[in-house]
Amino acid sequence: MRVRWWFWVEQAAAVVAVLVAAAAVIKPTWFEAVFGVDPDAGSGAVEWWYAALAAAVAVGSSLLARAEVRRSRAGTR
Repeated sequence: MRVRWWFWVEQAAAVVAVLVAAAAVIKPTWFEAVFGVDPDAGSGAVEWWYAALAAAVAVGSSLLARAEVRRSRAGTR
């Protein structure tokens, strides 16, 4: 089975999004530590929004990659 290059882009986006979501769950102040800014005055609300957005991107990217695999399988038969 050969998949198009777009599959790998979608998979990479899903992996990065999962890592960002995990960082927000494990260490909620990661944003301040990495970028040196505190947009939410230490409440952690911005990080949780990033985690939710990253989780949505991970799910969406995974579904797109799955569709790409199915498309590839259908084309080889």
